[in-house]
Amino acid sequence: QVQLVESGGGLVQAGGSLRLSCAGSGRTFSSYDMGWFRQAPGKEREFVGAISWSGGRIYYADSVKGRFTVSRDNAKNTVYLQMNSLKPEDTAVYYCAAAPRFNPGHYTTWGQGTQVTVSS
Repeated sequence: QVQLVESGGGLVQAGGSLRLSCAGSGRTFSSYDMGWFRQAPGKEREFVGAISWSGGRIYYADSVKGRFTVSRDNAKNTVYLQMNSLKPEDTAVYYCAAAPRFNPGHYTTWGQGTQVTVSS
């Protein structure tokens, strides 16, 4: 089973950019669809974006479409979330998650999360 570790969070001013990385362990990383989620204080966790195991299909939440980009490098066992034009409402803990390619949308493995804070 893959294990996930996020990195790249931090404090940024509104309008700025950050790139989050999610490194997966094991030789089966390319067998998983990968998703990004976030949870702000006092709110439920919400979907941000996802990419299929091959990278051929990518999905975004409406709230981030046009600002965020999900990509992956299976040779490096890593999935990325490039965040541009950040807004204070993007402040949250960001998590990556893995769903087996034979069971898409069912995220069974989660990272520990990385904090993103956007100041106004």
